[in-house]
Parts: sequence; structure tokens; C-alpha cells
Amino acid sequence: MSLTTNLLLFKVNYGREPIIGFEIRKKRKYAKAEDFIKEMKEMHKKAKVALKKLQKEMKKYANRNRKKSVEYKVGDRVLLSIKDLTWQMMNRKTKKLTEKFVGSYKIKKIILENAVKLELPVLVKIHLVVNVSRIAIYQK
Repeated sequence: MSLTTNLLLFKVNYGREPIIGFEIRKKRKYAKAEDFIKEMKEMHKKAKVALKKLQKEMKKYANRNRKKSVEYKVGDRVLLSIKDLTWQMMNRKTKKLTEKFVGSYKIKKIILENAVKLELPVLVKIHLVVNVSRIAIYQK
């Protein structure tokens, strides 16, 4: 039984006889079939409204602990995370003493809300487009 509509899901989807469809193919005098079709369409409308309400409520609870994303602009200075990069750690013997972020790189272009293109030096052998989870705003 569906908690939102108090209807059995089988009845919402199929009614009592699953062989009968929702649309009348030929105009005949089948009053019960027409009533069944109207009832099924009404149940589907109620189920859709209840589902939208439930989705809004779920979205509200899912988003309550999310933090706002930082809005980056072209020309902002950012630091690049070296979490998965090995080129920066070559001069250190231990990861423990290696910096977590490097550089002060300028944002060249905003590709998407979660991807930016950076102005990187030639020595940095990575792709110029990085995800915003890999950068942090540079504060002097």
C-alpha cells in the first residue's frame, strides 16, 4: 500500500484486470470500461501530485547540510590541490612534509559551474581544465 495515496500500487498501475488498457480503442457502449479508465487516470494524477510533494520534501532534507559552492570568476587566483599529483612530490622524500596545495594560479575561463580552466606553467604536466573540488581560493 502506498503511504502517500492510501492506494494499492497494483490498483494504481493495473486496476483489477491488468488486460484492460487505459485508452478506449473503439467507441462502444461499455460504461464500466469508460468508468474504469476515468478512475485510473484520476488515480495516476493523484499519485503524481503525491510523488512531487514527496520529492520536494526529500530534496529539502537532502540539501539541508550541503554547503554553498564558491562562485569563481575569471581572473581569480586559486591554489591547486596535489592530492593525486606526483610531479610536485618528486623533490620530497615524505608525503607528510609536502604541501597540500601549490601555486597561485589564475582562472582563465569558467567551463561549467564545477569546472574551470587554469593558467598553469609549462612544467605542470596536467590538463588545464580542473574540477572545482581540486582548487581553493587564494587568500593573501
